[in-house]
Amino acid sequence: METLRDILDAAAQGVFPPADGGTTVVPQPSERHAGVMAFTAHSVVFLDEDPEWVHETLRGVDSDALAAAMNPRFLTALLERTGRRAETVDAVWAGTPLPGAPPLALTEIRDASHPRVRYARGRRDDVRAWTADGGVLVTGRGVAGRLEVSVEVDEDVRHRGLGRRLAAAARHLVTEPLWAQVAPGNARSTRAFQAAGYRPVGAELLLQRKMPVCPSE
Repeated sequence: METLRDILDAAAQGVFPPADGGTTVVPQPSERHAGVMAFTAHSVVFLDEDPEWVHETLRGVDSDALAAAMNPRFLTALLERTGRRAETVDAVWAGTPLPGAPPLALTEIRDASHPRVRYARGRRDDVRAWTADGGVLVTGRGVAGRLEVSVEVDEDVRHRGLGRRLAAAARHLVTEPLWAQVAPGNARSTRAFQAAGYRPVGAELLLQRKMPVCPSE
């Protein structure tokens, strides 16, 4: 059976699912990660759920079939069915490795209590982080074990190209494709990753586990 990782590895190389208007249902790669990924005219639901329920629910959505998997009614049905939560639909970008050292001075963060490291560890495994003058670069294993990257730039040094340089520097630190998730409304990050040579791959919504509520003392 084709796995989500198979699909992602192919997409990173520019080989996408057939643009046939269909939806492929594959098992979750882990208990943490479930969701929907939309490519051109084809969607992938990665969820430990009966595929027939998924397809029947899609057929009941009052939407163009090409858009049904990202329709709010279908996504709401998934959230209710799984008891999970979600934040936003992200655009997904992929960047290939680049040779040589990063053209930007980076210092690796060794402090596990650093706020960006702690935040990333709540979503990814094998997290590594670096600081630059005015910014932070983070990588880690995310959905289906893919290597994901995020960057953050201090407010007082924005609009100077640092986000682009951080995103580009990340490609010099790896030997496999890098994945970035960017909210469509975040035009600043979109421009940075595009300028750093990342290519748009699709869109995705992750169904996140609800955190347990701590009892009051």
